[in-house]
Amino acid sequence: MANTQTALKEAMTSIEGSLGAALVDYSSGMALGTVGGGKDLDLTVAAAGNTDVVRAKVRTMEQLGLQDGIEDILITLGSQYHLIRLLRGRDSQGLFLYLALDKKRANLAMARHQLRKIEADLEV
Repeated sequence: MANTQTALKEAMTSIEGSLGAALVDYSSGMALGTVGGGKDLDLTVAAAGNTDVVRAKVRTMEQLGLQDGIEDILITLGSQYHLIRLLRGRDSQGLFLYLALDKKRANLAMARHQLRKIEADLEV
């Protein structure tokens, strides 16, 4: 089992094209841990903004009466992918992993696969 910082560092090193990663509490919008980012990618701002995305999708699913869970949410920009993966474990309700990727260097399918693996090993 990996702790938050170990899991985020693994995302940065094992996922090709990673620009930044965060573990976020979407009830508060707070980043519980961050790795990477920089002047062009403020992970605390991204955590708060993507919290709104997650809340909106959860609310929409409730209004539609969908009884399914969100695996991940993909936002595609001109030069980046932003991947949001909601955690499913009993102790991780209300949390998501956020990963920003360089579109030219990243393999989206492999990134999703690796992020799923990191989630499975994460102990919150």
